[in-house]
Amino acid sequence: MLQLVVPSEQYLPSYAAALRRGWSPNNERGAAAALEELAQIETDPAAFVASLDDMDGRGAPVKMPDGSMVPRLPGFRRWMWDGEVVGSIGFRWKRGTVELPPYCLGHIGYSVAPWMRRRGHATSALLSMLDEARRLGLPYVEITADVDNLPSQKVILAAGGALHERFDKPPQFGGKPCLRFRIALAS
Repeated sequence: MLQLVVPSEQYLPSYAAALRRGWSPNNERGAAAALEELAQIETDPAAFVASLDDMDGRGAPVKMPDGSMVPRLPGFRRWMWDGEVVGSIGFRWKRGTVELPPYCLGHIGYSVAPWMRRRGHATSALLSMLDEARRLGLPYVEITADVDNLPSQKVILAAGGALHERFDKPPQFGGKPCLRFRIALAS
């Protein structure tokens, strides 16, 4: 049964194994992001784990797909655990508003290891993360999916998402077409 776990050194060997096996928690930067995380884990495992919960957005700037750097938003990640790390889901927001800066595609982003897909892990993780978002008092969250990413669109719809808009990603992401969904967070 899938659980969302707070990243810790207890789960770190499994997380690193998934990275080495070719999975990346970053759908936009892929293998480059995975290699960067592996280097951070090797250098200072405790600091890497601690960096994944940054409720004040004080961490290092975030590297975008085009290599540019942008300010970090408050946020946190949870690892999808099913006897091993099978994926990651993150939540980010801007204090005092539901709006996000243009360089942030959505409040929630997730990635499931390819060998663990089609088992309901993404849907289960997203539903659990919505409970976390409700505690922050947001009226809704936004999540994006590429136009050709039908599995992710199905996950978002299964969690109560509704298509909000079609848009072109910002230049940092290559400007390609994308879909933005909203999920209402009724109390």
